[in-house]
Amino acid sequence: MIRFILIVIIVVGFLVLSIPLLFIEWLIGKWNPHARDLSSLRIIQFMFRVILKVAGTKVTVIGEENVPKDRPVLYIGNHNSYFDILVTYSRCPNLTGYIAKDSMEKIPLLSTWMKRLHCLFLNRTDMKEGLKTILAGIEKVKKGISICIFPEGTRNKEDHLELMPFKEGSMKIAEKSGCPIVPMSLNNTAAIFEDHFPKIRPTHVILEYGKPIYPKELSKEDRKFLGAYTRNIISQTVLKNAGIERSSDESAKKN
Repeated sequence: MIRFILIVIIVVGFLVLSIPLLFIEWLIGKWNPHARDLSSLRIIQFMFRVILKVAGTKVTVIGEENVPKDRPVLYIGNHNSYFDILVTYSRCPNLTGYIAKDSMEKIPLLSTWMKRLHCLFLNRTDMKEGLKTILAGIEKVKKGISICIFPEGTRNKEDHLELMPFKEGSMKIAEKSGCPIVPMSLNNTAAIFEDHFPKIRPTHVILEYGKPIYPKELSKEDRKFLGAYTRNIISQTVLKNAGIERSSDESAKKN
């Protein structure tokens, strides 16, 4: 429980103390919006790394060289934990907005930072509003900002090795903007917090980036079911890395 309490204090403390910082960032944006955006990105990445450190989370990263650094991408990943966002966002090399559920837009200060970081809010029950969010994501990519989405639609709370179906609509961001898709597989993130709520435990997490997928280079059938195609790649990687995860757990127990 100590780790949980410390992290709550860090999050609440940062949100409150960052009010003057938001004002400073706003002033920077008046002269140089790009500098403000990069500054905001690095500030939040630093805070996420602090939280992961306090949580005792060790992250093994595989395939980071697969992430293009010279263009925006669409990150697609499986989703088991709130910590998926911290683990992946802390490693984004360039400006990246996440697509989050619209209920998060109602949280004071947190939503302010999310908007500053180009995050978008998705209404899962209203198809018309959902389409607007996807179109906004396409425009972000065209402006050079990467987008990350977890297309299972919600956290997978059951079998973490069995991915839920991917929402095909989320793939439109890559199809319409022409950006590559970067598959991200996450193993063991639920073991940080969700598997034993409210305790936070030291955990070994594996994050693997797959090779970029260029939709235009795929067959007509794979382009038609791009979500299923991407899901299959991530699913295979999650199963592969489950072996590393188990070996790490067994080694930790012996020590």
